[in-house]
Amino acid sequence: MAKTVDLKKGELARHVSKAAKAIADGYIIAIPMENSYAFACDAFRADTVRAMHVLRGDSIFTAAQVIVGSAKTTNGIIREITPEIKALMRKFWPGMLSLNLRPYEGLSWDLGDANQLDRVSVRVPRATFAKALTAHTGPLAIASAARKGLQPPLTLDEVLVMDTDLAIKFNNGKLRKSAQSTIVEADESGVRLLREGAISRAEIKKIVPNLG
Repeated sequence: MAKTVDLKKGELARHVSKAAKAIADGYIIAIPMENSYAFACDAFRADTVRAMHVLRGDSIFTAAQVIVGSAKTTNGIIREITPEIKALMRKFWPGMLSLNLRPYEGLSWDLGDANQLDRVSVRVPRATFAKALTAHTGPLAIASAARKGLQPPLTLDEVLVMDTDLAIKFNNGKLRKSAQSTIVEADESGVRLLREGAISRAEIKKIVPNLG
């Protein structure tokens, strides 16, 4: 049965250590992000990532997002980081900007797309626990802790899975409902806005005037 840890009590470092051990042991955990609870696991354990997709009822070739502890970490997973992308990272990370970029070929991961999409959605979270955890573990695969098509859960009670499906659930109370992350895609052909969310198109254009 999954343990529930109250993040409002005890030391952050101890909570991070517990989460990191569960991740290293190949388990899925539930963590609070900025605007919903999410499942998280080791991005480089394809079997665990697959199990996370099954929990959500995702369709085949659905790719998980990746969160990292700092922009520097992307140097090991992204094969081309242009000056425009570096500028966006400096301005909006940590925060609600997801960047869809081309990963290095040959990385030993499968985020759910069998490495066919040649894209990874990556972000440095602002959420305190998630950011501290990724700084400790390295890249984590994440997905909203809700069945596909349902609203993102704002409380752990809304995470409708069996306790045996998760190693630990980290509780930060009821989260504040807010906008989704803004999604920007970039490659050799330019920078494009795919979804306007918490960060507006106008804010992105201040950094990338030729935004598509």
